[in-house]
Amino acid sequence: MAEQKAVCGPVPDPASGDGASRPGAGRRAPGLRRALIAAVALVALVIALTEIYRLSAERGSAHLAATGRATAQARASGLASEVAHQRAVVAILAGDRDVIEALSAPTETRGQALSEKLERLRDAAGGSVLYIVSDDGTALAASNWNEPDSFRGSNYRFRSYFSDAMQSGAGVEYALGSVSRRPGLYLSQRVGPEGAALGAVIDKVDFAETEAAWQRSGGHTVVVDASGRVTLTSEPGLRFGPLPALDEGRLRLVEPVAGTPWTLVMTLSLSEVRRQAMMNTVMAGLGLLPLLSGLGYFLRRRRRALARARAELTYRQDLEREVAARTRELSGEIRERVDAEKRLAEMQGRLVQANRLATLGQVTAGVAHEVNQPLATIRLLAENGQAMLAAPDPAPALPEVAGNLDQIVRMCERIQTITSELRGFSRKAGGGHEAVSFAEAWEASLLLSASRRAADRVRLIAPDIPPGLRVMAEKVRLEQVLVNLLQNAHEALHDRPDPEIRVTLSRSTDAAGARWITCTVADNGPGLAPEVAGNLFSPFLTTKAQGLGLGLVISQGIMRDFGGRLRADPPGPGRGARFHIDLREAD
Repeated sequence: MAEQKAVCGPVPDPASGDGASRPGAGRRAPGLRRALIAAVALVALVIALTEIYRLSAERGSAHLAATGRATAQARASGLASEVAHQRAVVAILAGDRDVIEALSAPTETRGQALSEKLERLRDAAGGSVLYIVSDDGTALAASNWNEPDSFRGSNYRFRSYFSDAMQSGAGVEYALGSVSRRPGLYLSQRVGPEGAALGAVIDKVDFAETEAAWQRSGGHTVVVDASGRVTLTSEPGLRFGPLPALDEGRLRLVEPVAGTPWTLVMTLSLSEVRRQAMMNTVMAGLGLLPLLSGLGYFLRRRRRALARARAELTYRQDLEREVAARTRELSGEIRERVDAEKRLAEMQGRLVQANRLATLGQVTAGVAHEVNQPLATIRLLAENGQAMLAAPDPAPALPEVAGNLDQIVRMCERIQTITSELRGFSRKAGGGHEAVSFAEAWEASLLLSASRRAADRVRLIAPDIPPGLRVMAEKVRLEQVLVNLLQNAHEALHDRPDPEIRVTLSRSTDAAGARWITCTVADNGPGLAPEVAGNLFSPFLTTKAQGLGLGLVISQGIMRDFGGRLRADPPGPGRGARFHIDLREAD
């Protein structure tokens, strides 16, 4: 009987008389084991719940940061676009004939007519107040001429934006209005050459609606200038003060506003993330409690069974239990992996869209310039037509008026083409690929990047692309790759005396008989540094001051989705960068 007890375990069979010589020994050993198991289970439970809370909080913070950064980038791009648009309005007005005549020979009649014209232009351009100031600082005309707090007749000689415009040609200042007492951004442009200035055009841009939209959407958003002073803000009490210190439990995101000395700062609360992490931990704890209770019950049953069962049966039961536990673990790992892959695919799609919106923000100012040129032409043609029709005998001028109308129609069609391409580029891609026209994607990418090249006088040499050439791709994402390559080439040509981008197109056939199209974008810039070329397609590697290092990585992923590839030539002395995209030609 002593040998049987050694095999079956320390718990004696209740039906036998064994253990009677040691009263209490059999009770103390199981009691000690149960206490030890309970302590280990409690420690494991605390560790597991702590890890669940940490992982939930990290994932929630990462998701909050990703969505918040996309929002901050969109708000910064919107501010940059609005400032660039209003600057273009001021620049156009500085050369307007009516403005020059009114400042050269000011009269009440001209001042009133110019005020009414500024009112119409303000309604069309979306500014707050447009006003014209003479060389002594007096406002001769203002778009708010018929309002109680009209700027007409007020003197702004003391304003720095006026003195800066008169001295250097342009000025910018964010301040409270001396008449309206409302804050705004003042953009000024000198009228007339240096040394013979007639006055200045000033556009006060009011961001009250933007700040109200920020306040409604939640989170704290402010804009600080180069000195750290708060200008725009969703909390009016912070205006003109320093940026508040970051409180515990809050996340701060910083985005520069392109083309301005401003920086957008968005602060998000982590309270909801922590509350959700705590809720996940509580739910996990509630789920583990029945499991631990069931495990304790099972252990008690097993201990009784070990006292009566044979060693072979015990081994088989242990083996089956391990297999079942491992199966559950593998099933959970498989589910987690499927969920992780799904989340990864979603994040990749969002990253591609964020890169497209960032690229869109860079080309928005250029597109505004492209639109302003035909708008100015339309206005000039319309004014000429009005003048000719107002003649005593307008009949001889009718053919010229008709020609003006034809040109206006063509200018409108050009504006429609530009805005259509901009809307198409900004929409989210479908994710698949099909036979698309390479020529259409190429023309759209040229249109979206033309203004920046024209501003820096970059010469583009490109072949005529056959309209019938079709490749396996997706139009919006193919445009994104082409715009990215053109912008990279343009930025590499900064400060070059003879900037040039050369594009070539070639056909080839692989061993399987498939036809391929290779588009090469080359520049005559300094080329790729050896240390950059070795890690060209690594995430977050960039040589740009404000770059994210994701453009080429995302473009390479897009080309891989198309079944093609994106590659670059190795760097060589005296040779600029050369990038190639290979696309399968559609049947």
